[in-house]
Parts: sequence; structure tokens; C-alpha cells
Amino acid sequence: MLLLGACAAWSLITATARGGRPEGVLLAVLAVAAGYAAGRICGALLPVVAPSAAALAGVGLAVTAPDTMAGSPLISPLGHTGATSALLALSAGAACCAAWAARSSGLRAALRLLACGTAVTAAVLGSITGFAACAGVLLCSLAAARMPHRGLGLAGLALGTALVTATVWAIAEDVLPAGLTDSLEGQLTPHRILLWHDALGLVRDDPLLGAGPGRFGELSPTVAQSLTADDKPHSAPLQLAAEQGLVGVALLAAVFGWILYVLWRTPRATPIVLTAGAALTALAAIAAVGNALSFTTVTAGAGLLAGMATARPLTETEEGAEVPDLDDR
Repeated sequence: MLLLGACAAWSLITATARGGRPEGVLLAVLAVAAGYAAGRICGALLPVVAPSAAALAGVGLAVTAPDTMAGSPLISPLGHTGATSALLALSAGAACCAAWAARSSGLRAALRLLACGTAVTAAVLGSITGFAACAGVLLCSLAAARMPHRGLGLAGLALGTALVTATVWAIAEDVLPAGLTDSLEGQLTPHRILLWHDALGLVRDDPLLGAGPGRFGELSPTVAQSLTADDKPHSAPLQLAAEQGLVGVALLAAVFGWILYVLWRTPRATPIVLTAGAALTALAAIAAVGNALSFTTVTAGAGLLAGMATARPLTETEEGAEVPDLDDR
């Protein structure tokens, strides 16, 4: 709560100092907090039913919500579809967590089929990123059964997130080799790279406070010259850096680190912990190159999954798996 409160307070401070609209950040913080609280409650009462229902709800939102289905040629293959990819990745993670918590082998197989169906749904929707994220979460969940020490797995997920973020920053700085930059630019679109350059320019102008929440669209030359793009840089770390300075990025990193820490400390079984960590890492990677965190359904879903994965069931022992010893962490 202290970290989330600091995120909200810093957005208000930067909005007061530089102007801007902190409502989007405040809504995201509220969604994460509400989702986490609901996840802890539902995960304690219904350790199998709650994540199963969350997985089905996530797939339903990804398929039917108009905001997540609206694409734009300027932001393809991510952008709005990045929110769809994020919802499907979280849904796959919830389904796999429910499978590990289930006692019946038949129910466990059915829930894993649901996770596979989530990946198929991503492919049908044309979301290559979503399919890759869902497949990665499913593979990580299956591999988690053979990893006795969760700390090593969580450290690897943290390292992967750091590498993706560092790569995005390096692309914005234009410091990667020319061949690699050209290859990545073809996947990310030149327009997105220009948005990242604009964001980095705002960081250089004021690295501490940034330009103010919600002001990127007003100050970005690329947005001003485009008729169809939205006012987001399509990278959560760069958006926070541009609008709230490096302190905003540090707070975002601290929240993600806190989530990994509570996953490490939870008494839930290691496969559940690593599955949830893999889904949240997939979300972090998608958010690093898209605007997925601009959607309330995504931020609330992330909090919900983290809450369910860290909740302690009210039964004596967790369904489907023994509680790991402290050495397993």
C-alpha cells in the first residue's frame, strides 16, 4: 500500500509542478489495489473456482471488448491489440494456476485445455504477440513442476523484464547495431520508434519531474504530425519517464519487484507462484512496447492474478499440491 500510495502521490506532485492530468495514473493505481484485494479474498475462499472464473472472464473481455479490439495500422501489431494480448496472457496464467490448485486430475487437464484454448483464441484474433505470450506462460507453468527453488525462477523472470526494458531504452537511444535496429524497427513500426525518441527527449528536458502526467500528446512532434495516432508513446517505462521523470520509472520498477517478492514469500505451491510470475512478466514485456497498462481491465486483471496467487486458502492444505517448505523458495 505504501508503494501504490507513493505512485499516486508522485503523479499528483508532478501534475502540480508541471501541469497535466493525473487521473489516468490514479485510476490505474486504484484498479491494481482493488484487483489485488479481490484476488486475496477470492483466492482464499475459492482457490480453484476463482482463477478459473477469472480466466474465462479475461478471454471474454479480450474477445468482446471494443476498446481492446480496435486496431490501428500505425500501432500494429501491438498498441490496442497489446491490451488484448495482455488480457489473454493473464487469462492463461489464471487457468494454469487453477490447474495446479485443482485436486482432480480430470479438472486439472480441463483447465490446462482452457489455457491452450486461450492461446488458440489469440491466434484466431490475429494477435501473434498474444499467442506467443500465452504459449510462453503455458510452457513456463509446465516447467515449473521441475523447479524446486522458486527464487531462481523469479530471479530469471525479473532479469527477463529488465532485459526487455533495457532493449526498449536502447532502441530509443539509437545505440543498438544498425542491423539489429532495422530488424526491430520492422517489427515495432517506424512510427513507434519516433514516439520513443520524443519520449526520451522529454526525459532529457526534465529527468526528475518529467513533463507532467498525460502531457506527452501535447508535447510530442510525432503525435502533432499524425492524424490517426493516439497520445501515448506505447511504452509504459518511457511514458512514465517522459511524464513523471525517472522517479516514476523507479516506482513502477519497485511495484513489480514487490509483486515478485510477495510471490517468493507466499506459502502457495511453487508451480502456482512461477506460473503467476510468468504471466505478470509477459504483461510487463507487452507493456514495455505497448500501451496495455492504459486499460483498466488489464491493470485490474494483473492485481487480481497477483492476489489470487499469493492468497492462502482457508483449508488446512492447498488443493492439488503440498505447501512448499521455506527451503523451496
